[in-house]
Amino acid sequence: MLDKMKQLWEMKRKMDEIKKELDGMELASEDNLVKVTITGSQEVKKVEIKGELAAADKAKLEASLTETVNRAVKESQKAAAQKMSALGGLPGLGM
Repeated sequence: MLDKMKQLWEMKRKMDEIKKELDGMELASEDNLVKVTITGSQEVKKVEIKGELAAADKAKLEASLTETVNRAVKESQKAAAQKMSALGGLPGLGM
């Protein structure tokens, strides 16, 4: 029992390390209208609109923002999954 508690404590420590890494990681996704910067923990840090806003078609801009944010989130999910796969689970705990 004590051994399993030590394993859980070690897993928590490693997960805290990974969270800290993900919080510090920045990923960007962009197209010809917008650029979105997001952390590895999926916090949007910056949204940039390229060009003149007055000239942009509202529907195109909205669609571009939606697609770009979704791409950025997927990239951050991939980065998080790669970091988490390094943990590999806990032997003997069914994880």
